[in-house]
Amino acid sequence: MASLARLFHQLSIGSAVVRDVRLLPACTISTESLARVMNKPKPGTGTAYRRIVHYPDQYTVEPLKVTNLAGRDPETGRLIAKGIGGGIKHKYHWIKWVRDGPAEGAPQVEKVIDVIHDGCRTAKVALVAVGDELKYILATENMKPGDLIKTSRFIPRIPVRANEGDAYPLGALQVGTQVHCLEKFPGQPCHLIHSAGTYGTILRKFGDLVVVQLPSKQEFAFQQTCMATVGRVSNIYHNKTPIGSAQKNRELGNRPRSGLWHRKDGRHGRKIRKLPPMRVIGAPAEPATEAINLTLKL
Repeated sequence: MASLARLFHQLSIGSAVVRDVRLLPACTISTESLARVMNKPKPGTGTAYRRIVHYPDQYTVEPLKVTNLAGRDPETGRLIAKGIGGGIKHKYHWIKWVRDGPAEGAPQVEKVIDVIHDGCRTAKVALVAVGDELKYILATENMKPGDLIKTSRFIPRIPVRANEGDAYPLGALQVGTQVHCLEKFPGQPCHLIHSAGTYGTILRKFGDLVVVQLPSKQEFAFQQTCMATVGRVSNIYHNKTPIGSAQKNRELGNRPRSGLWHRKDGRHGRKIRKLPPMRVIGAPAEPATEAINLTLKL
């Protein structure tokens, strides 16, 4: 008991640690750091200096015109992003990010007309028809022309057995389903998991939330009414395929970093200085011996 009492006495918090927060001195904050915190740029308002897509007023499946910027500011013409080059000019296919379906009853059936390659993105694009409407969506791994896909916003009591390309709320899908084109908030465009070959996995459900593991291996809990498309994004070998040549890399719009620096010699260039002269590494010095004084008291 005595040893136990000594242990609790050592674990007790001393009076020096417990202090009133109101008595602590206040640290000053500079105006620059305060402005940096208060005036943060809003997300989603960044500028991409690779291309400008000329969007019309209404959605269309016609290929849109593109203006390549090659890393330059569209107004001043100054070079902003050094790693972006010109590249081949591609037409842009407008993706309809909202997969909207009936909230009750049977799901909406859509037919895949064609699966094409889009030079402005890594994944392939599928042309889908429903009724008298045509739209582009991201193609899945095994999607081919003639496939029938379903879209519904209804959450049944028993999870549905969805096929690849179907769009359902997270609450209607089984645990372990691979999904992409995921909504962050219900009703917003699907702006998660778009890259080629990526997918998220439904791990578990609790309450009205569904936990999804994103391609970054991070787990996020979304509302069960968030829409998601079943399957893996197409072009799964995109990150495994080598570019192959410098010409192909320029066609992709990447400016090379080689050739910017080379050693010069001459009067007005960088001087190539001679190496320092040879040094002889000798034997290490022996430690000095201390003199021993002997004293003898007689």
